[in-house]
Amino acid sequence: MANSAAIDGVAAAALRSVMQRVQLAAQKSGRVAHEIRVVAVSKTKPVSVLRQVYDAGHRCFGENYVQELVEKAPQLPEDIEWHFIGNLQSNKVKPLLTGVPNLAMVESVDDEKIANRLDTVVASIGRKPLKVLLQVNTSGEESKSGVEPSGCVELAKHVSLGCPNLEFCGLMTIGMLDYTSTPENFKTLANCRTEVCKALGIPEEQCELSMGMSADFELAIELGSTNVRIGSTIFGAREYPKKQSN
Repeated sequence: MANSAAIDGVAAAALRSVMQRVQLAAQKSGRVAHEIRVVAVSKTKPVSVLRQVYDAGHRCFGENYVQELVEKAPQLPEDIEWHFIGNLQSNKVKPLLTGVPNLAMVESVDDEKIANRLDTVVASIGRKPLKVLLQVNTSGEESKSGVEPSGCVELAKHVSLGCPNLEFCGLMTIGMLDYTSTPENFKTLANCRTEVCKALGIPEEQCELSMGMSADFELAIELGSTNVRIGSTIFGAREYPKKQSN
């Protein structure tokens, strides 16, 4: 194992470890691992490191910044399923969709304005309907993006009924950064799903829950997550460029 880790590199070995942990967490909660998607969040990481994880067999990657994703995507194989998981501004929608033809999902739709813009651009460029998740602010922190839990049903109805070029797939949340109330955040999202599915008349199995990151993904899986977003545990700490001194 040590030899293969050395050959494949640190990130590939870390990916294997994460997949084993996902499998164990799934078993612990009476689920099967293939029901849970692992999004390898590669922000600030060079293409060479993503390629290493790709070569280890992984195909689902996530990015937080439009510019970074638009730069990376053409340098990597077309069978990657890209998830955009950051805050998305209306003026960045067209560059994102035209620059990343293999964009599989936007996980961060948090109001009608951005939903409408995505719907319009998808139609104008003639791509297949775009899968979206609604980002819900389950922690009540003002610094966080996301629709309030009380506004979840209305936004879900808007996307499902008023945006024909979007495919409503579920809900996403980011727990508290210090993890103090993370179980409550995750339970809030699960409750939102119940209300949304009831309002839309769809079974809960058809509505994804994207919750859980490097520090809390096992707990998230136990509480029903179908999509975990794992960055630093696979890729190591973020590498932000140092500010140039004048």
